[in-house]
Amino acid sequence: MKKKSSIFPSVKVVVLAAMLAAMSVVIGIFCKSFLNFGNGLLRITFENLPIIMSGILFGPVIGGVIGLITDLVSYFLTAQGYPPNFIVTIGAVTVGVVSGLVSHYAVKKRGTLQVILSASFAHLLGSMIIKPIGLFQFYGYLVLIRIPLYVVIAALEIFLICQLFRRKSFCSFIERL
Repeated sequence: MKKKSSIFPSVKVVVLAAMLAAMSVVIGIFCKSFLNFGNGLLRITFENLPIIMSGILFGPVIGGVIGLITDLVSYFLTAQGYPPNFIVTIGAVTVGVVSGLVSHYAVKKRGTLQVILSASFAHLLGSMIIKPIGLFQFYGYLVLIRIPLYVVIAALEIFLICQLFRRKSFCSFIERL
């Protein structure tokens, strides 16, 4: 029997992961263009939602890869006046990895608790700790304003993901992967 060398177990997983990455990029570009206040300091965005979904559905490796891809592609497709901030990229990777670790190793049973814990820890580490550290060089202590904003965004993303997992059609689709 031949051992698989890919991190993606099937073509279906590759396609769904690519769709989640594309969704995250589109959401990120839209939010950077239209929901950006204070010269980037305050940005209302749900670009982490597909990254968290990839971690929950496929695990920490694929979640981290999706976080990396979406952050870099989003950066290069938007007009940025500064070089890539790799600490922010590490924050995006952390969102995918942590959501995958929590959902696959801490809370394995699919459901509301799994989504709440996965997304909460992912946002706490990736969005509220690592990303502000990376953005500190641009905004100083004003970057701390982003933390309460991400609490609200995390709550909305958790709500949306929970609603998605409550749909029988979505659950039956996920079971076939």
